[in-house]
Amino acid sequence: MINQYETTFILTPVLSEAQMKEVVEKFKSYLVAEGAEIVHEENWGLRKLAYPIQKKSTGFYYLLEFRADTSIINRLEVNYRRDERIIRFLTVSMDKFAVAYSEKKRKMKAEVKEV
Repeated sequence: MINQYETTFILTPVLSEAQMKEVVEKFKSYLVAEGAEIVHEENWGLRKLAYPIQKKSTGFYYLLEFRADTSIINRLEVNYRRDERIIRFLTVSMDKFAVAYSEKKRKMKAEVKEV
């Protein structure tokens, strides 16, 4: 069954900009190779963590929204766990209200940029 998902992951702050982009591309291409359709992505940049993780107080946050079969999620999360550059991740299934809210939010951001 095809659902819409939102996955946010935090990358270790010791990566360069190029290394961070490489990790993001790795997971985007993995999703596409598995048949997922990437709907939206956002780079939230370097942010302070709520609590230290692996003795680090900051991390690069990245959000991916995608449509995919439910079977892909476990494999995606196993890949997150195997990659030492990912320090935390969260993947959630979006219900119809979350999808509508997300689309509305993106539309409002686009309108603000136009002005």
